[in-house]
Formats: sequence, structure tokens, C-alpha cells
Amino acid sequence: MGSHIRRLGTAAVIAGSLFSSSNYAQQPANFYTGKTIKFLIGFSPGGGYDAYARVVAHFLRNHIPGDPIIVVEYMPGGGGRIVSRYVYHKAPRDGTVIATADQSLVFQQALGDRSLQFDAEKFNWIGNVDADNNIVFTWYKSGVKNLADAQEVSVTLAATSANTTSEAYPKVLNAILGTKFRIVRGYAGGNIANLAMESGEVAGRGASSWANFKISKPDWIRDGKINVLVQVGLRKAPDLPQVPLLLDVAANDIDRAALRLLAQPIEIGHSLFTAPGVPADRMAALRKSFDETMRDPDFLKQAESMKVDVNPVSGDEVQKTVAEIVATPKAAVARLTSIIGASGL
Repeated sequence: MGSHIRRLGTAAVIAGSLFSSSNYAQQPANFYTGKTIKFLIGFSPGGGYDAYARVVAHFLRNHIPGDPIIVVEYMPGGGGRIVSRYVYHKAPRDGTVIATADQSLVFQQALGDRSLQFDAEKFNWIGNVDADNNIVFTWYKSGVKNLADAQEVSVTLAATSANTTSEAYPKVLNAILGTKFRIVRGYAGGNIANLAMESGEVAGRGASSWANFKISKPDWIRDGKINVLVQVGLRKAPDLPQVPLLLDVAANDIDRAALRLLAQPIEIGHSLFTAPGVPADRMAALRKSFDETMRDPDFLKQAESMKVDVNPVSGDEVQKTVAEIVATPKAAVARLTSIIGASGL
């Protein structure tokens, strides 16, 4: 968390200098006074993205100049594709619509997924609440407790649909490490996949956000009901020190570059973004407001009570990460697409 906090501090200093002019500071305040901001969640109610979005929305309005009202709305579908297309093509380009969608969408663009119908690099990224690792895990009755077991025993993992992380992670492990996962697609969401795992219909899940899982199933973690086989991110989660990173299974430089591409979206995490073309002064105000919210004692207290991890990344840093992912070298893209398919996640 420390490195991200330092980056936020730098961003806040820059934003503070920009706001030193009273004329500059008044422009966003005048605009947002009396306005309503729509906060669009690209998922159904009840999941981890919902929890993050709601707690941020509750406190964010206290830091946006002009004290606008924030109204949360749901726009689920396609792992965030529907809400992202709306923000890109139809939403007002004035900073009155904020959205959150699946972190993998930028990755899908890097792999050339033409179904996206938007350019993630052109979104204005406001900030990421939590750079949280994803996990691949099995049920405690599955007979597979670690990756070594998965190389010997064939088990089924639930996936939501094609072109998702829940399908990609097991495919990569099978191709690079020689695990024997069988992927069962078609589960409508994490809760349904959990029920299937609990009933024995499947042995585990191909992907979940670790933070989301800690929110939705803390008792399973406490009681040892799941085996976390691998974590996907650029660094280990502090509370998963013994679980290997997906990057650790790479046997050569090409595979490592491909797995880095797969892991980089973690830095996007639970990010907020708005439409292309929002005026620069309003974007500075929104990013500054986000940074202030991430340091707000009341927000942090509420997040802790909800068991929502806060490991923030500034909007400037997210914007840079998005650009880096989109510009990934072709060799790494080719290696990854040879495993998971050209359509991406």
C-alpha cells in the first residue's frame, strides 16, 4: 500500500498547485453546483465491484467542488462492456458520469478484441481504489490443494463465459505449467459459481478478485474451505505470502512477458473512469477529489468495517498503466493469444 500512497501524495501535490489559482478552482465548483453525477456500476448488485463503488460514491461527493449529488445506477453486462460502451459513445463528456467496469477490458484491447467498440486509452481515468490480486482456487474437498496437485489430478473449474479471466487463467496454467484443469463455462456470476463449487458440481473457480472474495465469503477463508492455488498480480498480496504468483510459473522470458501482460490489469483494479473529452479542469478536480477520498478518515473507517481493502492508485498512474498495456510488444501478445485465443478475455 505504501508505494501507492506515495504516488497519490505526489498527485495530490500536483493537483494542489493547479488549484492555487482561484479562477481555476472556481470553474469546477461552479459547474458542479446543483448537478447530479451518475455513478454507473457495470455489474449486478451484491458483488465486490458493487461494494467498492457504493462506499466510494458515498464519500466522493464530499470532496467534489460544488457538492453535487451522486446517484448510483447499475448497467450490468459483458463484464463491463455495456457500461463502457455507453460512457464512450453516449454519456455526456462533461464529468457528470462516472463508471466502474472489469479491470480486464484494457487487456482485451491489447489482445485486439474488436468486440469492445471503444478505446480504453481515451477514457479519462480517475483512480483505482484497490490494486488487488486475482486468485485461482479450489474447494477444500476437491483433492487439489496446490499447483503440484493440479498437475496430477484433473478437476473442473467454473468460468463465467468465454473471453474472461476465469477461463484465461486455467488455460495459461495448463499450457505453461501442465496443470489438468477442465473449464466449465456458463456460470452467470461469482455467487452462482460458488454454489456450484459448494455442491460439488465443480471443484473450484477459474478466477476471483481476492478482495471481493474476502468481502463475499470471509467465513470460507476463516474456516479453510478454499485452497488458493495461485495469485495473479505484479506482487504478492500481503495476506497471501505463501501463494505463488502466476509470474512465478514462467520458464522463459517470452512466457514471463506474456504473463506480465496478463497480470498488469491488476493495477487497474477497481478503477473509476469517465468519458473522453471531459475538460481538463474538471478532470483535475475529479482526480483530486478521488485522492482526498482515499485519505478521508471516515471513508477508511467505513471501508475497514466493510472489509473492503484500500490500496489506491492515482488517476495519473492508472492512465499510464492503461497506455502501457495497450502498447504491449507484439511478441508477448502473440504468445498469450496462442494460449487463450485472439479474442482476448
